[in-house]
Amino acid sequence: MQECWRWFGPEDPVSLADIRQAGATGVVTALHELPNGTVWPVDAIRARREMIEAAGLTWAVVESIPVHEEIKIGAGNWRAHADAWAQTVRNLAAEGITTICYNFMPVLDWTRTELNHPLPDGALALRYDHTAFAAFDMHILAREGACTDYDAATQARAKAWMDAATDADVQALTDTILAGLPGAEESYTLDSFRAQLDAYCCISGDGLFANLTAFLKHVLPVADEVGVVLAIHPDDPPYALFGLPRIVSTMQDLRRISEICSMQANGFTLCTGSLGVRADNDLLMLAQELGPRIHFAHLRAVRREEDGRSFFEDSHLGGDVDMVGVMQALMRQERADGRVIPMRPDHGHRILSDLAVNSTPGYPAIGRLRGLAELRGVARTLQALDPDLA
Repeated sequence: MQECWRWFGPEDPVSLADIRQAGATGVVTALHELPNGTVWPVDAIRARREMIEAAGLTWAVVESIPVHEEIKIGAGNWRAHADAWAQTVRNLAAEGITTICYNFMPVLDWTRTELNHPLPDGALALRYDHTAFAAFDMHILAREGACTDYDAATQARAKAWMDAATDADVQALTDTILAGLPGAEESYTLDSFRAQLDAYCCISGDGLFANLTAFLKHVLPVADEVGVVLAIHPDDPPYALFGLPRIVSTMQDLRRISEICSMQANGFTLCTGSLGVRADNDLLMLAQELGPRIHFAHLRAVRREEDGRSFFEDSHLGGDVDMVGVMQALMRQERADGRVIPMRPDHGHRILSDLAVNSTPGYPAIGRLRGLAELRGVARTLQALDPDLA
């Protein structure tokens, strides 16, 4: 597997030199500075690629070309936005960049409620607390009908959370959910977020899937023509939030997406953390069944909590993910196909000197370095046990 590292561009506190010292060879990035819906110019792509290559690395994966909300809603100028997306695919291919990760999560990208959850060893981790989320939804956002999405016990815990919360607690939770985590497409105020939710008022899961189907049928022929593979990222977390549909959360969802089009270009990002939140997702079966169309891997582990919805980011070899088994399945797929699957250590704990700096949430240098080293160790061990995997 190609060892990669996510980089948020020249303003990222973790530099390309840092990435090379970590031992990664590939960079996962995007032109984050360009507005959503903008065609990425070839010259801008080339300049970023040359910057990466001058540091002794390769631009291995694009993460991500944002999918405009009008495409997800299937309204307005969605075809024009899809045309712009497809032109960016063409421009990337012209510069030799042929793997694109994207997502189809409505309104919000990945969601957490805590950015610095303390662990017993003193590390700080990302966490999703379902009680705090429900408190935000019902009492801070005050979404109409929100109470119907939560059972009585969750409602009671959420009310208790609100009663105990300070103004600073409420603001921190609001900022964490709405301000946009790294790589997110948009950030919102409470009012603009309510307006965006209203735009989805009549869209069901089947409606959202129909819009994904229309989008893929629009852009997949272009990707196939220019030799690009698309790798949809699972929902994070993999269940409905704010009453919005989610369609990339389960094995059944992924099978359904694979059936939209049999082109190799219609593929997946295997995010073990996102899919691993659900106990009913069998990651080994998923890796084996969909392996030929897994074009990219986010390797991280989550620890599910007692309520069945809350979780925190555990160490890369900890949590509820059989990381060794997943990596072995992916490496066997590489051998069967004669290809290399790029992977990156996804997220990481704030540890050591990362604790003293304001690193990008989820993307501290040393925490990811530890994760990459652990994953590298797994790969080397599997290769030693089975030389055919080398």
